[in-house]
Amino acid sequence: MSPRHALSRRLLMLGGTAAALSAPAYAQAWPGRPISLVVGYPPGGQTDFAARIVQNGLSQALGQPVVVENRGGAGGNLGLDAVLRARPDGYTFLASNSSPMVINPHTFPPTGLNPLDLVNVCMILDAPLVYCVHPSVPATTAPELVAWIKAQPRMIDYGIPAAGSLPHLAMELFRSRTGLPEMQQIPYRGSGPALQDFLAGRFPVMTDSLSVMAGALNAEQIRGVMTTSTTRVPAFPTVPTAGEQGIDDFVVGAWTGISAPRGTPPEIIARMNDTVNQVLRDPTVRRQIEAQGAVVGGGTADAFDQRVRADHARWGEIARSNNITSG
Repeated sequence: MSPRHALSRRLLMLGGTAAALSAPAYAQAWPGRPISLVVGYPPGGQTDFAARIVQNGLSQALGQPVVVENRGGAGGNLGLDAVLRARPDGYTFLASNSSPMVINPHTFPPTGLNPLDLVNVCMILDAPLVYCVHPSVPATTAPELVAWIKAQPRMIDYGIPAAGSLPHLAMELFRSRTGLPEMQQIPYRGSGPALQDFLAGRFPVMTDSLSVMAGALNAEQIRGVMTTSTTRVPAFPTVPTAGEQGIDDFVVGAWTGISAPRGTPPEIIARMNDTVNQVLRDPTVRRQIEAQGAVVGGGTADAFDQRVRADHARWGEIARSNNITSG
């Protein structure tokens, strides 16, 4: 071997050794400055709530400020795009939401964004949906609702916060799983306007997250007939789950978690996962999440990743089979 080739080989070996040593050292020194937690929505919604409920705990545990950065627009896609493009250095995370992560890819026109390129760190909360009827509907259970809809001489309307939204896909899933006839969707510019028309009797059936419907349920302005959680929600113990009513494998949630750019060091992902789990064990944090009708998250990064990928495949099939698009 020539002296030149020997020197090149020696330099390559030294470079590889330095890289191997620097990655753990870098992760051990993390974090050395503030961390951005990007929310793809304006302040005030469920994703913003989830980010801010863990913000202080993360800051205290990590010893650096965690700054919630709202980048609303395009149904959460602007925030998703910002994190997909961010440096994978452990200083930018996404408050990932089920809509841009697993629904928008199938209902929006092609954007070039692939949320499956992110590394999923940990779920913060999982907000099950609740299927509700207007008090004028004589149904108190899901089977009674199905029977009532089938008995109507005309097509039944239902309200949705937006075309291509999770409640839209979930209602179509319910319809297909229970053998209901075609129903007419009435899209709105958000959950608030849809709920107002629901309360006014504009349409008889609506589904949305429990956090959206909680106030009207507590005021008995509407009636809950089914939740999509695995067990009954403590805040609404009288509303049975889908599984209790014979609709198996019908767990649907508007979850929010934390995800990171691909390439983020695994040591940082592991530490962030541990820290989120630590924050979610705080009794005050748990009470605040459960008061919203949501289920406290936590668990491993692998479990969250499996949930994201399963929901991505599931909603893609529902969107395609029902020709659902965002509008």
